[in-house]
Amino acid sequence: VQLQASGGGWVQPGWSLRLSCAASGSISSINVMGWYRQAPGKQRELVARSTSGGSTRYADSVKGRFTISRDNAKNMVYLQMNSLKPEDTAVYYCYAEGGLAYWGQGTQVTVSS
Repeated sequence: VQLQASGGGWVQPGWSLRLSCAASGSISSINVMGWYRQAPGKQRELVARSTSGGSTRYADSVKGRFTISRDNAKNMVYLQMNSLKPEDTAVYYCYAEGGLAYWGQGTQVTVSS
């Protein structure tokens, strides 16, 4: 399984960004898709995840601001990030689970005035 993430960039506090991740390869095995992030000097943490059955889970710090969605027909997962804060600055990683864990390359999100 290969994951290709896109959509990061620099925004000011309060702005929005949408991250996208395209999955290819042996995608029939994938159940969970989601996003992690890693800020400088910190451990990688779960941001949001979505199962193929539609269940979602969010980190407390992003609840109400971020929304994860999937387009199973297109093998895509998205992360809509609203009301961004400086503490959301991190490298965001797309991931997938299906027996094994798969990771995409990171995309940098910087929130700064």
